[in-house]
Amino acid sequence: MLVIQHQSNAGLGAISSSFESAAARVDVRSAENPGAIPETLAGFDGLVVLGGSMGPEDDAVAPWLSRVRELLREGVASGVPTLGICLGAQLLAVAHGGRVTPMAHGPEIGLDTVTFAGRGATPGEEDPLFGPFAGASVPVVQWHYLAVAALPSAARRLASSDRCPNQVFALGGAAWGVQFHPEASSVSAADWVIEDAENLEQLAIDAASIVSRVTAAEPELLRVWGGVAGRFAGIVDARVRAQRTG
Repeated sequence: MLVIQHQSNAGLGAISSSFESAAARVDVRSAENPGAIPETLAGFDGLVVLGGSMGPEDDAVAPWLSRVRELLREGVASGVPTLGICLGAQLLAVAHGGRVTPMAHGPEIGLDTVTFAGRGATPGEEDPLFGPFAGASVPVVQWHYLAVAALPSAARRLASSDRCPNQVFALGGAAWGVQFHPEASSVSAADWVIEDAENLEQLAIDAASIVSRVTAAEPELLRVWGGVAGRFAGIVDARVRAQRTG
């Protein structure tokens, strides 16, 4: 399973152990060494693209992004299980004709909730990754100034928040984007408030409150999003088994 990490303080974090349970070996490639990002997904049974402080089309700042968008196109086209997180979700959307813009009413930062759509009326419509959350509101850690304003035409919206309608979406048979940070922990929050201190001060957001609220919710966050990561690992495992028996 290929994992693309855009910056050192935005790794797999709290969900790393769930991914490591996959039959497919987890291969983390750092964008700080752009030459390590492969040209294709040949040899990989899954793709995870993590978050970062740049925008999905900031190629002048992060020249590897064009290659990541190509990998995301390949993943969807070939049915490789694919998960985009925050920036990764924005890259997934843009790579397939969606549009990402600054949030009109300011960023979402810190502990929040997202609400999933109800189950489909037709049996078998339950989403394989997020189906257990149908109709429910669940806790998340947010940290984004941009958002997917228009989904790709083939995408299916799965969850929303009050200020961001496209919090979770699915594309093709095995690709998903999540605008929030399922991997985030209290350690992540503590790192990010330091990195983003100037913006938080300008927005009059209390950094200590962000960290304390994430810390209090951490057991539930780990239960919920560790479970999702485990289901994604299971989807990757199923692909590995199918290829071995095919």
